[in-house]
Amino acid sequence: MAKLSKADVTHVARLAKLDLTDTEINKFLPQLSQILEHVGELGKVDTTDLTPTSQTAGLTNVLREDEVKPSSIDQNGALSGTNKTHNGYFKVDAILTERSDK
Repeated sequence: MAKLSKADVTHVARLAKLDLTDTEINKFLPQLSQILEHVGELGKVDTTDLTPTSQTAGLTNVLREDEVKPSSIDQNGALSGTNKTHNGYFKVDAILTERSDK
């Protein structure tokens, strides 16, 4: 694998929206090169006889079926904590307004 250049580190930093100093770039350059070398070594491992997996715990389905459960509170009870209601709904201040910069 080709060695990283300062331009490569600067490019990655820019993509990550990081402002790095020259000292930081010089510090991270060998570290990132070493990480890429390690990843390159992992790419050489023969995995042709391995079954792909997305998880390792043996779980087949961690989701539950949706089911309607009766609520212990009715609409009036839910609205009883406020005096700002309209047609059976909570009334709140608007969060979207006209833009003034148009």
